[in-house]
Amino acid sequence: MLSPAEARERCEALIDRARRAGAQAGDAVYVGSGSESVSVRLGKLEDVERSESESVGLRVFVDGASASIGSTDLGDAALDELASRAVAMARLAPADKFAGLAAKELLLRGPLPDLDLEDATERSPADLRRLAEEAEDAARAIPGVTNSEGGGATTGRGLFALATSHGFSGAYAASSHSLSASVVAGEGSSMQRDYAWRSARHAADLLGPEAIGREAGERAVRRLNPGRVKSGPMPVVFDPRVAGSLVGHLIGAMSGASIARRASFLLDRDGQKLFDSSITITDDPLRVRGLRSRPFDGEGLPTAPRKLVDAGHITGWLMDAAAARQLGAAPTGHASRGSSGAPHVTSSNVVLQPGSVSPAELMADIADGVYVTELIGHGINGVTGDYSRGASGFRIVNGELAGPIAEFTVAGNLIDMFAALTAADDLEIYRGIDSPTLRVDGMSVAGD
Repeated sequence: MLSPAEARERCEALIDRARRAGAQAGDAVYVGSGSESVSVRLGKLEDVERSESESVGLRVFVDGASASIGSTDLGDAALDELASRAVAMARLAPADKFAGLAAKELLLRGPLPDLDLEDATERSPADLRRLAEEAEDAARAIPGVTNSEGGGATTGRGLFALATSHGFSGAYAASSHSLSASVVAGEGSSMQRDYAWRSARHAADLLGPEAIGREAGERAVRRLNPGRVKSGPMPVVFDPRVAGSLVGHLIGAMSGASIARRASFLLDRDGQKLFDSSITITDDPLRVRGLRSRPFDGEGLPTAPRKLVDAGHITGWLMDAAAARQLGAAPTGHASRGSSGAPHVTSSNVVLQPGSVSPAELMADIADGVYVTELIGHGINGVTGDYSRGASGFRIVNGELAGPIAEFTVAGNLIDMFAALTAADDLEIYRGIDSPTLRVDGMSVAGD
């Protein structure tokens, strides 16, 4: 993998080649990654894997048309060919009045913010194996666990660089460490599986293997002997592990590209109050050591924290330069890039801020409801907001969890669900989208 300085140089060199080939403007990206992983099963080594990849991507503009092309060959001859092919493709493409680089005056200037994304800690395959074994051992030690799908540990590093023809050049690296365990409880047809995992930029921030394994084992055992639930309208409580998916649906609908295509259930709702006043959702790309932190976006614009939902109100759309031109607005620093294709919109470290009551207090007045720990399928209509997903979890009876249930469906409409949503105070930040336990009243549950 290249160093940040080398990656910037390759991107700048590719832009120079594209200009000489006839491009009027363009940008180039470098994406590199390397990782090592070890997995064990039933105390024995299952797999050791090392992977490395690097690629460059070039986007050029000629007379209002654009083309994108990528390559895994970073040699000088390959870059020459890449540039000439991209320009030839653009000359054959139709013009797009919305395509183009972000405005020059909006580009990030000066030094990049230090987000402490790279950890100097090096873990050998022996270290990774030990961590994976400790996680699996802790999971298998839970009474009721009868088999294992394995424990795993991974360490890696990635690098992203971007250069544009109108003056931006930047690169940043980020490390990653992850640990997981997955086990089976019970016997025969009554077996149940569950898992636990954690990921962090720095090894020191990763939850210990014993805690991860214990969580996996306890979750699997709690799912044994599931019953069924009767159909009807009732409150649904979402475990933090799945609650973030509701926020993910909101973010998808807030994409400027979806709004421009009129393909979002949030269309014409900018600034409206969709949630209770107690709900605030933040997006912070500058969080130190954040899993999705980045000093600049995929078009060279500065990133900054913002509230996606402020006291229940939607605060606007997430836009790259193309979507902003379509909507007559300014880009928001949410563009993301791979090594091929045009930019697209992504969020960063998103958090639904915690409420003021514990999960027990959140459920205390529920006479009959369900607590969802797993969601299945993708029954979401992004245009209408209709929501229907298979689920498993636990019954709630008189404010208490009352035994596992499975094979039921929870359904509603996301606009109605957002309006009825309340949050507990048990927020933990270790995913890309984090949420406390959430309660949504009035959902339809389909079981027996």
